[in-house]
Amino acid sequence: MNRPCTPARPSYLRVVRASAWYDLAVTAGFATPWTYTPVHHALSSLGDSLGWGVLPAPDTWQTLYANLMGSVVTVWAALRIVRPLPLHGLLDAVARVLFSSWMAYALAHGAPRILWPFLTLEITWGITQLALWPRTGHTRPVAGPAADRTHPAAGRTDRHPLDTPNR
Repeated sequence: MNRPCTPARPSYLRVVRASAWYDLAVTAGFATPWTYTPVHHALSSLGDSLGWGVLPAPDTWQTLYANLMGSVVTVWAALRIVRPLPLHGLLDAVARVLFSSWMAYALAHGAPRILWPFLTLEITWGITQLALWPRTGHTRPVAGPAADRTHPAAGRTDRHPLDTPNR
């Protein structure tokens, strides 16, 4: 038997979508070697002008990992923009805990201080999404045809693709 679901508050889904727009703005430039070079230069110049240190000169491996990270985060952001779900907010918050951990580790081991604003925003988005995440009953659809997205009369698109309807 399915429990009735508590629909995600629209305000929470706006937070999930807003964090995705932030990610897209910050990481899209990392997604290709052609865009990474000017982003790297801009960040290094900004860090130098603020006295926060310059980034190491880019090499093939650094560029590859920046492009991999930029590509994955850009696609993840696009998913959260197009189809924000409470589960996406929770998973994004978990990813932000991991990202924040590795940024803090890098800062503790001599990374340029230009990383601090990014760490601050990662922690802020993570805490916000965790604090506002609807904790009860959001993963189970309401029983019946209205809960089944494949049912012609349903018209609903808020089911998680891994939830299977009880028939």
